[in-house]
Amino acid sequence: MGKFRDLMILRLTAPSSVLGVVLGAAAFLAALTPSLIPRAGPVQGAIAGMAFAAAYGLGAAVTIVWNWLGLAALPDRYHRIARWAASAVAACLVIAGLIKARGWQNATHAALGLPAVETVRPLVIAAAGLGVAFILIFLGRFFRLLRDLYALPMERVLPRRASFLIASVLAAWSFWAAGNGFLLDAVLRGLDSAYREVDQLQGVDEPAPLDPLKSGSAASLIAWPGLGSEGRARILSGPSADEIATLAGTPAKSPLRVYVGLNSADTAEARAELALAELLRIGAFDRKLLVIATPTGTGWVDPAAMMPLEILHRGDVASVSVQYSYLPSWLSLLVQPEYGQETARAVFKTVYGHWHALPKGARPRLYLFGLSLGALNSDLSSDAFDIVGDPYDGAFWVGPPFASRTWNQVTATRLAGTSHWLPEASNSKLFRFMTNAENTQAGKPDWGPLRILYLQYPSDPIVFFELQSWSRMPGLLKEPRPADVSSQLTWFPGVTFLQLILDMMTATAVPRGVGHVYAASHYLDGWVAITSPEDWREQKLSQLRVWLDERGL
Repeated sequence: MGKFRDLMILRLTAPSSVLGVVLGAAAFLAALTPSLIPRAGPVQGAIAGMAFAAAYGLGAAVTIVWNWLGLAALPDRYHRIARWAASAVAACLVIAGLIKARGWQNATHAALGLPAVETVRPLVIAAAGLGVAFILIFLGRFFRLLRDLYALPMERVLPRRASFLIASVLAAWSFWAAGNGFLLDAVLRGLDSAYREVDQLQGVDEPAPLDPLKSGSAASLIAWPGLGSEGRARILSGPSADEIATLAGTPAKSPLRVYVGLNSADTAEARAELALAELLRIGAFDRKLLVIATPTGTGWVDPAAMMPLEILHRGDVASVSVQYSYLPSWLSLLVQPEYGQETARAVFKTVYGHWHALPKGARPRLYLFGLSLGALNSDLSSDAFDIVGDPYDGAFWVGPPFASRTWNQVTATRLAGTSHWLPEASNSKLFRFMTNAENTQAGKPDWGPLRILYLQYPSDPIVFFELQSWSRMPGLLKEPRPADVSSQLTWFPGVTFLQLILDMMTATAVPRGVGHVYAASHYLDGWVAITSPEDWREQKLSQLRVWLDERGL
């Protein structure tokens, strides 16, 4: 017991790593440089603290390996001098970062068209950063303690270096098993339960619609509470037939919207069959357009996306959405990117199967839509060989996450000389791209019979995050730079990776038209390009854009 106590005190109170302190401070400074998304003071501090701890750990690991190999070490009499020198250098780097943080933050604001900030609260950044760094470094020291505990009995029968290596592997496995198995699972269960409660209770006081053509009504096959909060919001959203008629200048219909909540049936297949039955009940296949709108992770269908389409086609549109999760898209994307694939495939197979069986002259034009994780799962809902003989009419995938299958393939095979953030597909009759500043591709003639359009903002980290950014510069940061990405954004090994992860988590904390918040006017341009609505001249479209902007969409 005494030996264990002494070892614990030794490891948890050991002097800091000289190399680790300097590298950590450099990483702290780098983490305060511009990113894609603006950050509040506590968030800036947290990412800087994580960067400090990661770099400190790297420096400490290099020192440990150096000593383990028995290489030349600094004489003991110089250790204190080295520590004081390292502390001084580190303090200078940290202070320099805090002084420059406001200017760097404003560089991000300027790129996104946001007003400058007066202060970034350097004391808040410092406090949050040091707190996060302390906790993470403490965990690192606990790792060393665990490694030594594993090594103690092995040193009786094995050489010291062999014991050290085996114990390090065992300690790493223990941390991974605890973090990835127990802790992560518990956190995800807790988050899923919390979001489930919110989904069930939020908006439940809203009365069920009286219109029998609406999901959740007395005539519907889907109970009003079973739609969940996002489903209820989708069904109650505008515009009405009268609003559409006013904007279009001609008579209009009420758009048909079917939504099946996660609680409406036990399996993805059952929810898909319920969606088809509801579509048939309300006569959705008699409309001009039918859209399979795959929701985001929480089940949200952006009204700014669907409203322009419903107006453009004077309400002669039916859409169907089936919920598959309660978790936010960025969380689902990081821990389980295939979260909604099963549901998306079941819905497509069921709806497409019925649509395919109808005579070609007596069925609606069929489109796929997805935003964020909805775009990823919408893409995964079918394969080329499923539809090659009778393809759907088009797909509009917005803010496609970096893991999206087809997006990666098309981007990787883009025409030489075109940018990573606005590629030109080698097959432009099938695939096209648009951004918040450029939509000329979408408006070009010679589309093929199947039109697939991507809308992506260069400042959207959910689209342009790269797993390899810890060791190489992301394609987005190569010249030429888009307007909404700061020219001061610089790649730092490891640090940029952490910045982009945090940017994904806060990508919706920005105004519409940048980041991961897509504007209705850009949705409008996309729908015009792929659906070719009748009798909408530019003057009329401009008036519609103003109407959408006035409503903050």
